[in-house]
Amino acid sequence: MVDPSVEDRSSAVQVECPLYVDLDGTLIATDALWESLLLLVRNRPLDLARLPFWALRGKSHFKDRLASRVLPDPARLPYRPEVLEFLREQKQLGRRLVLATASNDRIAKSVAEHLGLFDAVIASNATANLRGSGKLAAIQSASPGPFDYMGDSRADLPLWKACHRAYVVGGSSTVSQMAEAACSMTMVLAEPRATWPAVVAALRPKHWVKNILLFIPLVFAHQLHDRAKLLAIAFAFAAMSLCASAVYVLNDLLDLESDRAHPRKCRRPFACGALSIPTGLLMFFALLAIGFAISLFGAGLPFTGALAGYLAATTAYSLYFKRKLLLDVMVLAGLYTLRILAGGVAADVAVSSWLMAFSMFLFISLAFVKRYSELQVVKEANQLQAQGRSYMIEDLDILLSTGPASGFMAVLVFCLYINSDVVRQLYARPMFLWCICPILVYWITRIWFFARRRKLDDDPVLFALKDRVSWIAGAAAVLLLVLAQPKKPPEVERPRAAEPSAVVRPP
Repeated sequence: MVDPSVEDRSSAVQVECPLYVDLDGTLIATDALWESLLLLVRNRPLDLARLPFWALRGKSHFKDRLASRVLPDPARLPYRPEVLEFLREQKQLGRRLVLATASNDRIAKSVAEHLGLFDAVIASNATANLRGSGKLAAIQSASPGPFDYMGDSRADLPLWKACHRAYVVGGSSTVSQMAEAACSMTMVLAEPRATWPAVVAALRPKHWVKNILLFIPLVFAHQLHDRAKLLAIAFAFAAMSLCASAVYVLNDLLDLESDRAHPRKCRRPFACGALSIPTGLLMFFALLAIGFAISLFGAGLPFTGALAGYLAATTAYSLYFKRKLLLDVMVLAGLYTLRILAGGVAADVAVSSWLMAFSMFLFISLAFVKRYSELQVVKEANQLQAQGRSYMIEDLDILLSTGPASGFMAVLVFCLYINSDVVRQLYARPMFLWCICPILVYWITRIWFFARRRKLDDDPVLFALKDRVSWIAGAAAVLLLVLAQPKKPPEVERPRAAEPSAVVRPP
């Protein structure tokens, strides 16, 4: 196998052969057909009903109809940098470059126009699907002489067998060996990437810590000593974490274009092409299946119903609400509160209205922090609006006022809770709970100070996990809860069965 050194690249150009370059998986680290399908799901979901009818008329017609509805933005596709560098070198040396792809000609022409590297385009249309031998016939018709071909998969074997020099991009070792067997002059331009690190990154396991909220009802009901309920919550935690990861995968798939425009999110596995879209869909359904199986057999049917409600709400957020002004913040805060409700269902513990009100106001404030931090990034990039969001940089001031206000409303709810009769029943020394209020005010205000100074990541929960002061504040609040001396909740006496009345028997 030829090593792709600079000398080899220069000597390859001496052979006056046009270079035909594949698009999907070769020039870009994704598949344009799958990108188009996801765009259709996000932008024109009603057209999904037409897909089976398009497919019945053949793959070429299917691709053509799909391209007539949606087109991926060529400026935001994940191009392989090593391939682009090589093609620019060849272009400067005067080599003829042709984009030869099985993707629809609308997509291929938009990519060629955007890059400005290709002299011609050979692509599928409404009547012909140029894949494998079909692409080879089209190339031989356009260039009867010798040619070089750059591809990435088994479908390119017929072209490698017929070409003068084969270029393999990002293919597996098996594909590289097959290309080398098909063509004695084979060059590997890009080695395949490691998959498992990308899979773990796509799952976002660090976000699983948010599901600790499931334990909150058990803590405030003072029933942590109940092993059966703790075990049920543990199963619920595992199930919700897997389902949350499934939704993160779905969210990343639907937000490919907006993530690629973001300075940090562009490195996510699906946005950069480290994982393929079919792999993401497989992960989505596998995670859901495993998560619901754990829920059903470990946490019970009621929690499984709550988990289905959480899945429906978070999917609606990914598909619709996250692009709606203010509604996205309300739904996001509701998803956090829904975790607390689900924990109460799993442990068979009633969740008080005080806890619901407190969590809703607190998480609204944190959701506003997240949007505020995102807008700060947009402002630094000299843009007017966040990609995939309804917020503009003019909204920074109102976010800065409503966000802290929501957090302080949560503190007010906590103060009213301390002054209620419920606290006197649950705590022997409730006066210690008042000391938690200034800690909450300090922590919420500090979060917003950091957001204003651009020292906060766009997710305040993850920031708190890495922040030493947040850990100290949390430990102080837990200590004060212990000093308040929680009482064991009074057991509700069950009515005894009525004893049969004595029957006086006659002597």
